[in-house]
Amino acid sequence: MNSGFVAVALPIALGVIMFGLGLALTPADFTRVARQPKVVLIALVCQMVILPLVAFGLVTVLELAPLAAIGLMLLAAAPGGATANLFSHLFRGDVALNVSLTAVNSIISVVTVPLITNAAIDHFGPDDGPGSLGVQFGKAVQVFAMVLIPVAIGMTVRALRPGFADRMDRSVRIASALLLVFVVLGAVLSNSSDITGDLPRIGAAAALLCAISLTVGYWLPRLLGVADRQAVACSMEIGIHNSAIAITIAISILDSTEIAVPAAVYAVFMSPFAAAFGWLISRRLRMNADNPQQNYDVRYDRSGTRSDRT
Repeated sequence: MNSGFVAVALPIALGVIMFGLGLALTPADFTRVARQPKVVLIALVCQMVILPLVAFGLVTVLELAPLAAIGLMLLAAAPGGATANLFSHLFRGDVALNVSLTAVNSIISVVTVPLITNAAIDHFGPDDGPGSLGVQFGKAVQVFAMVLIPVAIGMTVRALRPGFADRMDRSVRIASALLLVFVVLGAVLSNSSDITGDLPRIGAAAALLCAISLTVGYWLPRLLGVADRQAVACSMEIGIHNSAIAITIAISILDSTEIAVPAAVYAVFMSPFAAAFGWLISRRLRMNADNPQQNYDVRYDRSGTRSDRT
């Protein structure tokens, strides 16, 4: 599969993915953000500030090659993926919050992704070609037009034909997943000789970023007083990235399969990691619910004798 085919097929796959997201969105998903600003702000800080810092630490410690380092930073800056809604539903998260975060984050990332990626290129870019890489704002807008226009079309379809949108939702999700897998595998295999040597470290970095993203996405909101269902939603939103956007920018704008590899590898890890993390959190919550002692208030009478009450 040559790079020309990938350059054409990848935007199509991204368009199908984002059209599927639009089928699940309504204007209320955007206005809902104003009703719960605290949790939205926490999630956005995790996504746009903490994760790029974590990614920077990982590429520095693991000493990734320059293009792989740029790719991991690009991935960390990418917004959450629509699959987060599914995992949030499976593990009793606030799915409406997931939908709202995905919608808002996808719009904000039109600005943040080019900024973070260009900063990574300035820092990690190869010395032999500093002018050969860069996400010019105009080109970034072209990519995100591929994101926002299909979302707008999907939302329009839902507004005009909600029944049709519901029937199409599952089919579009399956088609988008298959398209993405097909294009990503083709992109990686066509340049496998260029990435084999650094693949173990890229895999380690992607796996660690995924695990840290899920963990930070759950526990930081919980420590800041966010309810458990919303914390689960934040975890899935922050841990499951829209790797299609990162891969599209890497191949279509930066013209580099090597930069796309971390996002492709991350796509392999994120679903099983999200499932495992969700299971662990659900198991902890079930254990607490099944153990009445965990729900007792511990009190002491005047003699100092402990008494447990529900």
